Amino acid sequence: MFTDMKFLDVHGERVAYVDEGSGEAILLLHGILGSSQTWRAVIGPLSRNYRVVAPDLLGHGNSTKPRSDYSLGALSVLVRDILDQLGIARATIVGHSLGGGIAMQFVYQHPEYVQRLVLIGSGGLGPDVGLLLRAASLPGAELVLPVIAARRVLAPGDRVFSWLRKAGVEAPRGEEMWRHYSSLSDGPTRQAFLRTLRSVVDHRGQAVSALSRLNSRTDFPVMAIWGEKDSMIPVQHAYAAKEVRPDVRLEVLPGVGHFPHAERPALVAELIDHFISAGRAAAAARAGIES
Repeated sequence: MFTDMKFLDVHGERVAYVDEGSGEAILLLHGILGSSQTWRAVIGPLSRNYRVVAPDLLGHGNSTKPRSDYSLGALSVLVRDILDQLGIARATIVGHSLGGGIAMQFVYQHPEYVQRLVLIGSGGLGPDVGLLLRAASLPGAELVLPVIAARRVLAPGDRVFSWLRKAGVEAPRGEEMWRHYSSLSDGPTRQAFLRTLRSVVDHRGQAVSALSRLNSRTDFPVMAIWGEKDSMIPVQHAYAAKEVRPDVRLEVLPGVGHFPHAERPALVAELIDHFISAGRAAAAARAGIES
């Protein structure tokens, strides 16, 4: 866990966040059951050249978990309020999984804050989603989750990952999946998870789509980073985004699953840095031509 977590009061709710570096702002939005921790391996490299902000969304991590609205629209407003409190007028918005859906909703609701959009294994681009999430959206999941995510059930897995780390064995994809699953041992987190999940997923898959909104604003660049082996949200969704908006820069990472920023953090940080730098250069060239 980051030792320098900061906290905001947003309309009476505590929002935890990481804020590192200085300069042009990058906002990192995690996925469902995630937190700012999922970005730990890319925050360091990116913060050398940028101000990097990674919040724990409400219902996640060290932020409060109220009995509240966890829809994409509500979370988009939360993102706006976080940026306002931090004095950030514009940022590159990076969203992973659910965070990608929130990022696209944010672009639609609050485009004036957005310089660029980066989608990593993003939700909201097609109906497909992992079977476990579809199952968790069903009635009765609130009775099953406390049993399968009880601390006594999770303890052996914790010991296995602890042993692997001590042995120097790296399994970033597995560790991220385990970290997400383990968070369900906390009752308020389970309730927030179900409220969030059921706002975007049902037994048939993802119930919301932002594909049509990708073209609603074309005055900023978009990049999609996807793991070729993503079993949660298939890479075909990235190709669907590019079909709808051909100028999307698409980076498909061979052998990578649903967590490119954890599995290949140096590469993901490099891709984001290059994307921003290329955008700056293109803007400067346009300004030169216009002048």
